[in-house]
Amino acid sequence: MPDLPIVFILNGPNLNLLGTREPEVYGRETLGDIKAAASAHAASLGLAIEFRQSNREGDLIDWLHEAGEKAVAAILNAGAYSHTSIALHDAIRAISIPVIEAHLSNIHAREAFRERSFTGRAAAGVISGFGPDAYMLALDGAKRLTQKSAKQ
Repeated sequence: MPDLPIVFILNGPNLNLLGTREPEVYGRETLGDIKAAASAHAASLGLAIEFRQSNREGDLIDWLHEAGEKAVAAILNAGAYSHTSIALHDAIRAISIPVIEAHLSNIHAREAFRERSFTGRAAAGVISGFGPDAYMLALDGAKRLTQKSAKQ
């Protein structure tokens, strides 16, 4: 069986607390639940995932660089770093694979400071407000984007 194309799914600060952190905003599913669902969905698309979480911005930057070398696409839920990190914006722009930004909540329906996303400005697309399904939708998008680039 040939190796499947890999999509990195990178999660930022406080996402390790999903399930208990503000469940009225983020839901009751844990990051482990999302990883299991994303793994199954990726397999159905003929993809494999590399799923990681860190509360440190530098880890996310290093992982984006690694994804640029090893993956066909990346999905990034940078959490609050989405709204503050020009360094993550630059890391996305520095790699040649598509990066899709995903958010559980609708960042445009929340506090005003969450409406601006530095990482979203560099991403190939942004999915926001669909809860854990945002990851599955992002995987669908990653599959489509990689199929389009393979045809070109």
